[in-house]
Amino acid sequence: MKNVLVLMHDDAGQEARFQAALDLTRGLEGHLRCVDIAMVPAYVGDYVEFGGGAALLADEQTREAANRVRMEGRLKAEDVPYDWVDATGFARECLRDATALADLVVLNRELDKVDYPDMRDLICDTILKTGKPIVAVPEKSLGFDLYGHAVVAWDGSRTAESALQATVSLLKHAGTVTILVVDEGSLRLPAAEAAEYLSRHGIRPEVRVVPKTDTVGGAILGVVEALRAAYLVMGGFGHSRFLEAAFGGVTRRMLAESPVPLLLAH
Repeated sequence: MKNVLVLMHDDAGQEARFQAALDLTRGLEGHLRCVDIAMVPAYVGDYVEFGGGAALLADEQTREAANRVRMEGRLKAEDVPYDWVDATGFARECLRDATALADLVVLNRELDKVDYPDMRDLICDTILKTGKPIVAVPEKSLGFDLYGHAVVAWDGSRTAESALQATVSLLKHAGTVTILVVDEGSLRLPAAEAAEYLSRHGIRPEVRVVPKTDTVGGAILGVVEALRAAYLVMGGFGHSRFLEAAFGGVTRRMLAESPVPLLLAH
């Protein structure tokens, strides 16, 4: 992983995304690409029909131009190679287009008090339509600890397998790696095989099996807190995004509640 892409947009989560992307780029000795999207406003009723949409977009473009001046000024003081891309349009399409040749995309897991931009929607669309792994950071995150305790949520599924393989480059830097299994009976791939796979890459993980006391999501959150994990790796959206929206799921809960950055792959 050398090419880190981060969404730049003047919203409540930008600082957390920015700090995480800097930490990842430095730690991986990579290149940072900043894509600043002036987002076409979501539907706002009759105001758009009477020409208000153009005014809203013009305001958005002005705000993001100022955002670039402010944030690029800070970037120039950082010791990372970077480039900056400006885009205007619908957030999903612009972000999807920008991910070409990116190894990792940095977003927020969910913004706590606002719905715009809809981070969960951006994550769903990006991960399912581009296959790129996502780092989703909490809104108040202070960075990404590449060298801390990494927890890998393992259920033996193909999405868990994809997440494990996609994050080997990160896991090599972790001080400790724990493969976490919430006991749900037989798995397609046992945790021991996942541990053996990592060992071939020079990573010596611990395997931790915990009972499902309430929900799988609750069990994972409990272990993350107990281990003071730096980040959590997991397969994202084992079902379609529509099933996730209708029936909930572990991914949905982690996007809403995880206190640490998530690394998601599908």
